Amino acid sequence: MFNFWSIILLIIFCVFAGAYGGFTFGMSRKKKIDRITLNSVEEEAKHIIEDAKREAEVKKKDALLQAKDEIIKSRTDADRELSDQRRNIAKQERKLQEKEEFLEKRSNQLDSRHENINNKLKLAQEKLNEAEIFKNKQLSLLEEISELSQEQAKEKLLKKIDLELDREKSLKIKDFEQRLKNESDKKSREILSTVMQRIAADHVAETTISVVMLPSDDMKGRIIGREGRNIRTIEMLTGVDLIIDDTPEAITLSTFDPVRREIARVALEKLILDGRIHPTKIEEMIEKAKQEVNNTIKSEGERAVIEAKIAPLHPDLVELLGRLHYRMSYGQNVLEHSLEVSQICAMICFEIGIDPIFARRAGLLHDIGKALSHTIEGSHVEIGADVARKYKEDPAIIHAIEAHHGDVEPNSLVACIVQAADAISAARPGARRENLENHIKRLEKLEELASSFDGVEHCFAIQAGREIRIIVNPDTIKDEAMALLARNICKKVQDDLKFPGQIKVNIIRESRFMDYAR
Repeated sequence: MFNFWSIILLIIFCVFAGAYGGFTFGMSRKKKIDRITLNSVEEEAKHIIEDAKREAEVKKKDALLQAKDEIIKSRTDADRELSDQRRNIAKQERKLQEKEEFLEKRSNQLDSRHENINNKLKLAQEKLNEAEIFKNKQLSLLEEISELSQEQAKEKLLKKIDLELDREKSLKIKDFEQRLKNESDKKSREILSTVMQRIAADHVAETTISVVMLPSDDMKGRIIGREGRNIRTIEMLTGVDLIIDDTPEAITLSTFDPVRREIARVALEKLILDGRIHPTKIEEMIEKAKQEVNNTIKSEGERAVIEAKIAPLHPDLVELLGRLHYRMSYGQNVLEHSLEVSQICAMICFEIGIDPIFARRAGLLHDIGKALSHTIEGSHVEIGADVARKYKEDPAIIHAIEAHHGDVEPNSLVACIVQAADAISAARPGARRENLENHIKRLEKLEELASSFDGVEHCFAIQAGREIRIIVNPDTIKDEAMALLARNICKKVQDDLKFPGQIKVNIIRESRFMDYAR
C-alpha cells in the first residue's frame, strides 16, 4: 500500500517536473526567437524608411519641375490673352471713334434740317394767317349777302342735314322692317307647313255619350230591378244617368263627368257578363270598375309622359293627364290632342333650332285644366295655370298655358310655339267633329250681336269664335265709355249665345288724323 501511493506521487512529481522544464525551455526559446525577429524587423524598417526618403526626394523634384512648367504655361497663356484683349480694345476704340464722327456728322445734318423746318413753319404760319384773314373777309361777305350770321347759317345747315338723315333712316328702317316681315312670314309658313305635313294623327272617332249594348231587351228589366232598385243603386253610386228608352238592345249613359261615365260603362258591362244583378253585386262591380279605370288613368298618364319625353312629372299631374283620356272636346280626345300639340311643338323647335324641352312640356300640359273643368269653376286656361303653379312648374310653362288661347298676350317664344301648335292640332282636317254650318252660324250670330250696339263700326270673330274684336267710332264712344260697352256686350253674349269655354271681348278705339302735302 505504501509503495503504491509512493509510486503515484513519484509519477505525479515527474509529470509536473517535466511540464515545468518544458515550459521553461519553451519560454527561453521563444524569447530567443523574439529577439531575432525584432532585430530583423528593425533592420527591415530602416530599409523601408530609407527607401521612402529616396522616393520622396524623387517625387519632390518631379513636383517642382511640374510646378515650374505650369507656371511657365500660365504666364504664356496670360500674355497671349492680354495681347488679344489689347487688340480688341484698340478695335473697339476705332469703332467708337468712327461712330462719334458719324453722330457728329448726323447732328450737323439734323441741325440744318431743323433750321429748314422752322423756316417752313414760319412761312406756313404766315400763309395760315393770310388764309384766316381771307376766310374772315369771305365770311363777312357771305353774312352780308345771306343776311345770316355764321351761327345761324350753321344751325340752318345742320337742321337740313338732320331732316335728310331722318328721312333716309326712316326709309331704310321701313325697308328693313318690310323685308324682315316678308322673310319672317315666308319662314314661318315654311315651318308650319313642314310641321303640318309631318304630323300624322288619327281622325276623330270617339263620342261623348257612352252606349252599352245588351244581349237582349230582357236585360233592361233586370237592370231596372224590382221597383227600380238596381237602376237607382247604379245611378246613386256612379252619379250617371241611365237612359233606358225604346232603342233596341242598348242603354245610354249620360253625365257631365267622362270618368264617371266610363266607370258606369265598365261596371254595367261586367254586370251584364256576370248575369247576377242586385245591389250588393252592383257595389262590388262598381268598385272593381273604379279600380280598373284608375289603373287605366295612371297608365295613360304615364304613357303620355313617356311619349312626350318630359319626365319627371309630379304624380298628381300624371293622374290629371290620364283623366284627359276620357275627356272629349268637339269630338277630339283631349289627351291625344295634348300629345299631338307636344309633338308639334318639338317639330317647330327643331325647325327654328332651339331646345324643345320647355315647349314639349308646355304643349302636353296646356289643356291640363280640362281634367278639372267639370269640378272647378272657371275656364280650363285659368284652372290649368293654377294647377301648374300649384305643382311649381316653370313660369315659362305657366305663361304658355295662360296664353295658348290668347287670354293674355304671349311674351315668350315658347308661348307663341304652343299657341301655334294648338291651332294646328285643332284645325287639321278630321281633328274635330263640329258641324261647319253650325260653327259659321255661331260666328255670324256673335258678330251680329256685337254690331247691334251703338257706336260699333266693325267687329270680327277670331280664334274660332273665342274672341270678338270690335272697332268703335271714336267720336261716338269715348274712352270712359269703353269699359261699360265691353260689359254690356259680354252680358248680351252670355244671355243670347251658347258656347263652350269663354269669349274674349276686345274693343279698339282709334283716332286717325290725315293731311296732304301739296
